[in-house]
Amino acid sequence: MSNNIFTKTLGLFLLICSLCVEAKIKLPALVSDGMVLQRNQKLNIWGKADANEKVEVKFLNKSYKTTADQNGNWKIVLPEQKAGGPYTMTVNEITLKDILIGDVWLASGQSNMELPMRRLTPLYANEIKNANNQNIRFFTVPQKYNFKSPQTELDGGKWEATNPQTILNFSGVAYFFAKDLSEKNKVPVGIIHSSLGGSPIQAWMDENSLKKYPEYLDEAKKWQNDDLIKSTESSEQALSKAWYAELDQSDIGLNQHWEKFDLNDSDWKTMQIPGSWEDKEGSFDGSVWFRKEITLTKNQAGKAAFLNLGRIKDADVTYINGTKVGNVTYEYPPRWYDVPAGILKEGKNIIAVRVSNGSGKGQFIADKPYYLEINEQKIDLKSEWKYKIGAKVDRMAPGQTFIRWKPTGLYNAMINPLINYNIKGALWYQGESNTGKPKEYGNLLTTMITDWRKKFNNKEMPFITVQLANFMESKPQPIESNWAELRDQQRKVSLQVPNAGLAVIIDVGEWNDIHPLDKKTVGDRLALQAMKLAYGKNIVADGPVYQSMKVDGNKIVLTFKPGTDDFAPVAELKGFAIKNSEGKWAWAKAKIEGKTIVVWNDSVTNPVAVRYDWADNPDGDLKNKTGLPASPFTTE
Repeated sequence: MSNNIFTKTLGLFLLICSLCVEAKIKLPALVSDGMVLQRNQKLNIWGKADANEKVEVKFLNKSYKTTADQNGNWKIVLPEQKAGGPYTMTVNEITLKDILIGDVWLASGQSNMELPMRRLTPLYANEIKNANNQNIRFFTVPQKYNFKSPQTELDGGKWEATNPQTILNFSGVAYFFAKDLSEKNKVPVGIIHSSLGGSPIQAWMDENSLKKYPEYLDEAKKWQNDDLIKSTESSEQALSKAWYAELDQSDIGLNQHWEKFDLNDSDWKTMQIPGSWEDKEGSFDGSVWFRKEITLTKNQAGKAAFLNLGRIKDADVTYINGTKVGNVTYEYPPRWYDVPAGILKEGKNIIAVRVSNGSGKGQFIADKPYYLEINEQKIDLKSEWKYKIGAKVDRMAPGQTFIRWKPTGLYNAMINPLINYNIKGALWYQGESNTGKPKEYGNLLTTMITDWRKKFNNKEMPFITVQLANFMESKPQPIESNWAELRDQQRKVSLQVPNAGLAVIIDVGEWNDIHPLDKKTVGDRLALQAMKLAYGKNIVADGPVYQSMKVDGNKIVLTFKPGTDDFAPVAELKGFAIKNSEGKWAWAKAKIEGKTIVVWNDSVTNPVAVRYDWADNPDGDLKNKTGLPASPFTTE
């Protein structure tokens, strides 16, 4: 064979081989190393290949075969399996390792579901440090949106077992739920975590589910235009950039380096932190600088430390002795900054903070911790600080459209690609972003549950909702509350939709934080609901569940669902309001009488209805003997 012919033959052979490589089976991101498969259900294994290509799956000493269709799609259904592992699976030439069989739960919603363990570090430092559990695994769905059509592929993601590094990115709520279930049921638990901060429920619903809501469908259609998305994003980014550029240019504190250790701040004003400078200076948008001098001992100097500056509205950059130790660009995250060794000095030290605020009341949030911790000793920073205005900007910071929250976008990109994967049930922590129009929420949630069950091909799929926590300032009189209305919608759905549960957390919120830190209680209460709903355990998973009322003279007698009416004794029942025949609400007295609760107000002679914990941040104390709180409710 001549060299020329040999070269051509070799080239053709290599081309054919490269085509062979390209023709390999392609598996979805979910079907990968380390995955947890759902026990006791028939299992879908699926993917892509060339048209008409033969596909063979080998698992637990058995072989299953199929042929890809004309579009290259294929699916093989494996028989039900018992919990166990780790196992290996081969799909043609691909080998998948470290597979467990147990229970898989979908965890979805907005920021309180998304909130990762790293944001909960001060509360759960030991939990994180000692995390090492091969039986708890997470698959975090990439945060994407798509308004054009339901997607079939995820844009990445991988299964991760729990260790001190991976746990930092796991949803706190879902982690504690998984840990509780795994310990109780002694099986592996896989969490598919698909959530996005700030998202309203309609973003998680498909086009068909929103037919009753033409305004949401119109909005979804509008954002199918890629050019509109690009132009909106670029113009908003330009406006934002311009606002911050203007702020920085006019901020004399930046130009004169007010973070410096040796700055002469003798002419600065003073204020108490926490608090708002706008109480002293009037309302404005711009930047304000703060300085605090602290004195340290020789023993404290040079040590690594932890600075906790609570929460600040809006953005901050924080320095110690002129060295930047951290910054946060928006209002919600806590200001937890590690101070490296070598920054702190013996004697005088200066903490300097530049705060910029573009809308609303700028402030250091009250009732949050403010301290510097060295060698487990805390120096309290709730005290008088010096401050000086860096700049005032005449216009507010530009708003943002948040395209990623628009209807159908998150369903299409973050739920539809999951529907082939077999799951045990779904957890849902969402609603804060729908409190503007709470009355429609019950219908939206019911419709979404029905649709997700259909999509996952499981009509009885357990679906457990976290009811919104208490939040915002307490009110002295009983008044209307959108947060209370939305909680009631969540309560009604859990009672009306079969196999739906409600984790009530009206006792774990923080008045000054939409993201309360106690995520363990939330996860544990979800697990309690799951043990009853999904695993058939005969346990009390609910606090007192309101059932009916009857008027008895000037009193109203309430009855509760049997099994939940074992009330915990309490010196004084709080949180009840009673309505008179003119439609006015007043606070009421209440007392436990056996399995009922009697509610009255001496000045209301013709009562017509009762509400319990009907407020943004109520103070009710009705619980059962297991310590579970009653859901807020109305008898109307």
